[in-house]
Amino acid sequence: MPEASSEPVGATAATASLALRARGIHKAFPGVRALHDVDFDLRAGEVHGLVGQNGAGKSTLVKVIAGADEADAGVVEAFGRAQHGDPRARRRAGIATIHQDRTIVPELSAAANVFLGRPQRRGALVSRSGTQRAFRRLTARLGLTIDPDVRAASLSVANQQMLEIMRALAADHRILIMDEPAASLGPAERERLSATIRGLRDAGVATVYVSHDLDEVLALCDRVSVMRDGELVATEPVAGWTKERLVTAMLGHVLANPPPAARRRLAPAEEHAALRVEGLSVPGVLDDISFTLGRGEILGLGGLVGSGRTELLRALAGADGDAHGRLFVNGHQRPWPRTVRSALALGIALAPEDRHSQGLVASMNAGANVALTDMGAVASGPVLAERSRLRRAAEVLRPLAFDATRLREPAGSFSGGNQQKLVVGKWLHRRPDVLLMDEFLRGIDVGAKAEMLAVVTRLAADGMSVIVVSSELEELVDAADRVLVLTRGRVVGEVERPGASVERILRLAFGLGDRGEPGPAT
Repeated sequence: MPEASSEPVGATAATASLALRARGIHKAFPGVRALHDVDFDLRAGEVHGLVGQNGAGKSTLVKVIAGADEADAGVVEAFGRAQHGDPRARRRAGIATIHQDRTIVPELSAAANVFLGRPQRRGALVSRSGTQRAFRRLTARLGLTIDPDVRAASLSVANQQMLEIMRALAADHRILIMDEPAASLGPAERERLSATIRGLRDAGVATVYVSHDLDEVLALCDRVSVMRDGELVATEPVAGWTKERLVTAMLGHVLANPPPAARRRLAPAEEHAALRVEGLSVPGVLDDISFTLGRGEILGLGGLVGSGRTELLRALAGADGDAHGRLFVNGHQRPWPRTVRSALALGIALAPEDRHSQGLVASMNAGANVALTDMGAVASGPVLAERSRLRRAAEVLRPLAFDATRLREPAGSFSGGNQQKLVVGKWLHRRPDVLLMDEFLRGIDVGAKAEMLAVVTRLAADGMSVIVVSSELEELVDAADRVLVLTRGRVVGEVERPGASVERILRLAFGLGDRGEPGPAT
């Protein structure tokens, strides 16, 4: 698919000059080639979509453009000038990044957030009235009705997102990079955001739009680029793309090997059910989710960013007090867990995605972290037995290829991969009936991934029920007996192990339906 030369739909001849140009971008991390010889350009007054599977290199390219990561080779130019330095230098050059995770200060007012670091002044003093006037000019430009004095934390997610956009406009940024900006928005809020982006395009602002929502990309963007395995493989005007062609370009020709043979299949019928969930909902996040988890089954949750996978695990683990639904454990109805402790009492444990703030105590040593989930197992009466704790930790972590000689070192001193092993090891030590594993292979090298998959398979063979989430769909195909596919907080389909493939999961996630034929997996 060659680079197209036609002008974007939303740009005139006067605004068609290049706003951003990246050439020959290379970036590698230890053991990973993140970007290889990437060429990308963005025109003034254009919305340029950037799509690809998780791990395709989109986020790394965005970070290089924004100055958060330094390229190993290549050059980034904004309005014809080579760019160097950190994100602050890029912002001075007119490049602003709006992340999926918002960066507002919750306790400040809406106006203070928009003009954070750039207050409106009257002489040497900050002008409150001037700030409010400037804020109202921006809201009028975007068609918003937000009180400048309202506390930012009290605003809806959509309006918090708008504050981020207003902040970029207040600083006169002419290049916006939006990374999954609509992932946490509802339908009405998405439409408002789309209208805002179209208005910015008409004003000559150039936008890089990163999204997994292909319908949104096709409706909003002028051109679309596809990334795969760290390379930019195609760029065309939006008129040349369909959802089918985008998915094909994202997958490439990597569908070669059939899925591994099922280790066994224990149907999640009533007599074998470890969990049955009916009508699980979290306002604005999950909507009427029902499923059954078999005893000794590995159930995968597939979906794209913002689909609700992590939120579903948190609801089951008692970490979301707004969750409600009916829960049956081993055939008996139980009150929905409102706390992590109540979920643990039901035999449900979560190994979280965020190992830094939720999974580990960084100042404690590795052995102590493993023992945290069941202190009684390594205690001698009222006294913790250090030797028993270290011996037990070494046993638990051995299948994960963790160096037992480092058990006395602080958890915070380890690499990301070793920290992930500690998080999983904590729950292997406790051995719950149901283990929820969010991004269970993230940050682990290829050899350790195989070992972790073997551990999960062995746990299931021993009768533990496991629910796994992974952004790498190939991992779900390899690990799970079944995959539930979520989109925008709802279950939209199910893929069984025989015939499971990345392609079938993506088709369901993108709303293309499931042809149902057994297909090869990546």
